[in-house]
Amino acid sequence: MSPAADRLWIKDPLAIVADGAERGLVVEGRTIAELVPAGAEPSAPARVFDASRHVVLPGLINTHHHFYQTLTRAHPAAIDKPLFPWLKALYPLWARLTPEDLRAATRIALVELLMSGCTTAADHHYLYPAGLEQAVDIEVEAARDVGLRMTVTRGSMNLSEKDGGLPPDSVVQDEDAILRDSERVLNLFHDPRRGADIRIGLAPCSPFTVTERLMRETAALAERHDCALHTHLAETADEEAFCVARYGCRPVDLLERNGWLVPRTWVAHGIHFDDAEVARLGRHGVGVCHCAASNMVLASGICRTVELEAAGAPVGLGVDGSASNDASNMMEALRQALMIGRLRYGAERVSHRDVIRWGTEGSARCLGRDDVGRIAPGMQADLALFTLDETRFAGAHDPVAALVLCNANRADRVMVGGRWRVEDGHPVGLDLAKMIADQRQAAKRFA
Repeated sequence: MSPAADRLWIKDPLAIVADGAERGLVVEGRTIAELVPAGAEPSAPARVFDASRHVVLPGLINTHHHFYQTLTRAHPAAIDKPLFPWLKALYPLWARLTPEDLRAATRIALVELLMSGCTTAADHHYLYPAGLEQAVDIEVEAARDVGLRMTVTRGSMNLSEKDGGLPPDSVVQDEDAILRDSERVLNLFHDPRRGADIRIGLAPCSPFTVTERLMRETAALAERHDCALHTHLAETADEEAFCVARYGCRPVDLLERNGWLVPRTWVAHGIHFDDAEVARLGRHGVGVCHCAASNMVLASGICRTVELEAAGAPVGLGVDGSASNDASNMMEALRQALMIGRLRYGAERVSHRDVIRWGTEGSARCLGRDDVGRIAPGMQADLALFTLDETRFAGAHDPVAALVLCNANRADRVMVGGRWRVEDGHPVGLDLAKMIADQRQAAKRFA
């Protein structure tokens, strides 16, 4: 009997993060059809991909990013600054953003993520200078071209400097315009079904950039359309002080009084929570995206990952904006989460398995998805395959631990929905040299 054309056996991996899959897994169409345990063969004929050189992970899931910021990495205006001064230095530059700039930046961010083993990404685009009203459309088009799954969050800011907020007038929008466009992109692009390639989330930027009315109306819109809610929260002590001064409460209280303490919500950073707030977030199922690199670059603090997860809050990982991380690499995000976790909790409470779980299953839970993040029958065939052929791995004994501890940063193969999107370390069907050149040209406008 000849192998089925749409069945692929990823055979005999060096290691795999899945129980009962010692001999690999079978992909059929867009999904995982079966796992192949030790001593077994697939239940039906399948083509073979020899994975004997590969460590197989579920595709990594990035739950917080700002793609446009790839244009201002390592920018002299923002180096060595904490969050608020960093933002004030960059807002005037970001106000120059055009559709062509965003298109170039988005494609670079997506490809950089993909090459690091990321198969699903959430981007928080909240910057809308005049002429950039179609930002979500641009990101959706780029995601489809590159081949990642995405939750594109329609971000927003409507509280400018003149109203007591942080951003300048040039990058904020009117409340009603925000809500109209949020409904437009939900109707155009949001797909809540299992296996969806594109979902839309709604994402007022932060407590210091939006009004309470916008938060309440956004929460109501998300409930009507069954989509996720996202925002920055408890990132810095300055944010906490702003909330107390303006709203008379702490950031978590602000979420609750505006209808955001619900399981459809996930927040970025989540550093400055007290014990009672950790318990509340867990009780309500609010997810928290840990952005270790950004938190270290901006000296913001360390997310309470272990306590949050123990309380019941989904914990995911994100690279955050490429101007506060200077990279869009999910494998590096895993290693950074491990190292800073060890620093906070000690050597025995955070392991390489924990950060892999946060960057896959935990991130999927943050995004409200139960079809990605694990290697199991019925799940989407989203996979990241790494080799251990580089000098950094020479002498490594535990292949899975080596990916994190020895600093893997580039996947050899990446599959999204049963389709190879990276082969031999290179994105399939994309002119990477041209994309880099386009990005460099666009970045000159932000010097």
